[in-house]
Amino acid sequence: MTNTTLICGSLAFDKIMQYHGRFADTLMADQLHRVNVSFLVPTLRTEYGGCAANIAYNLNMLGGDPLIMATLGQDGGEYLERFARFGISTRAIRTIEHAYTAQCFVTADDDNNQINAFHPGAMQFSHENNAADMGALRVAIIAPDGRDGMIKHAADLAALGVPVMFDPGQQLPMFNGEELRTFIGQATYLAANDYEFEMVMERTGWTQDEIAGRLEALIITRGDKGSEIYAKGERHDIPCVQADAVVDPTGCGDAYRAGLLFGIVNGFDWPTTGRLASLMGAMKIAHQGGQNHVATKEQIAQRFETAFGYRF
Repeated sequence: MTNTTLICGSLAFDKIMQYHGRFADTLMADQLHRVNVSFLVPTLRTEYGGCAANIAYNLNMLGGDPLIMATLGQDGGEYLERFARFGISTRAIRTIEHAYTAQCFVTADDDNNQINAFHPGAMQFSHENNAADMGALRVAIIAPDGRDGMIKHAADLAALGVPVMFDPGQQLPMFNGEELRTFIGQATYLAANDYEFEMVMERTGWTQDEIAGRLEALIITRGDKGSEIYAKGERHDIPCVQADAVVDPTGCGDAYRAGLLFGIVNGFDWPTTGRLASLMGAMKIAHQGGQNHVATKEQIAQRFETAFGYRF
């Protein structure tokens, strides 16, 4: 049986700028209807981002077999080279020559307030990819991506009989109740943080028990309070793993989902799967950016044993 995990989601560049001051000292509350300001940002860094890339990076580190199905723009060559260096397949990544790769421009001030601008670019054409062209798959995840792509890929994968994890993330507000009910009906697993899941319940009109009853597993993350997995009428409380440092939460949810997917592919029970996911999130949060933490599979196994007292 194949162990390939199809990862449908965004690929993006994050441009992160630091303003050495406070937005509140420049922005006048009574003049926000005609803002024309410029912030000097002495520091600028580019991070490789996008949910699909973050998940694939972590799954590859675990020894999994990620297959990214996504879209890059005309400026995406360096991202393809990066995947090649890590041995991550790029055969399912489509280049959209008339668009730029999705990019998030983040300006932060000294109080950690942020002003963000997001350009979706090539991500808007993710629906041009076809799951049926990907070959044999063990499991798939629908992570945040272009709206049309998320709808198409979920339907296609359900028709193919591939188990699907639905992870709407920051794209959740794009979908109404009927669309979310359809997604849940097509999915095998649903992963969301506590805020997102409250929105899912509000929009679908379904209770937590009703949603969990339609899935093999419902996963709800709660930040430093850990997470919960509801499967086959059981609730599994997953503890939060102590991080070496709390540096940057960007990509922690993606690292967590990579742990979930690895556990599913390898037939782990839900307590072990959730604990591995929790560990991956803790390892990520100690580093800046979504793809700058490094560990071998053996090092991850050792950290797991230290945290939980047994090997996965």
